[in-house]
Amino acid sequence: MAIRDILVVPNPLLKEVSAPVERVDDELRALMDDMLETMYAAPGIGLAAIQVGVPKRVIVMDIARDGEDKQPRYFANPEILWASEETAPYEEGCLSVPEIYDEVERPARVKIRYLNYQGDVVEEDAEGLFAVCIQHEMDHLDGVLFIDHLSRLKREQAIRKVKKQAKAA
Repeated sequence: MAIRDILVVPNPLLKEVSAPVERVDDELRALMDDMLETMYAAPGIGLAAIQVGVPKRVIVMDIARDGEDKQPRYFANPEILWASEETAPYEEGCLSVPEIYDEVERPARVKIRYLNYQGDVVEEDAEGLFAVCIQHEMDHLDGVLFIDHLSRLKREQAIRKVKKQAKAA
């Protein structure tokens, strides 16, 4: 396993639409393992493959709370089958938009389908933080960042702030 570099705005790769994976094989599992290690090191709770420069429809996630055992999750080719009309606001952040947080309104519940680490097809319902995180990460697969859900002014301010932080580093 290896820690990979996380792309940050305004890197143009982050706006790319990721390609579906053919199957979950050892090569893809190695990518997922690297992504998980990268996410934990950042630290974060979710990471899409495009954030490490790989335009594949792959996500890793672990929403376990501090003090709980790690609960890594792997999603290849995730899709939303159903989304509730009810929405819920949640303050989101992103490893590709460091130190920027803002409230985003998303469907409160979703039903998803994906391939797991073994390549099995899984369907499950998501709500709460799981629903927020899976939708946030799936946005990445379509070239959408959480700041794209904000007003143009807030989005431009966020990008300027990240650029300024990068220059200072």
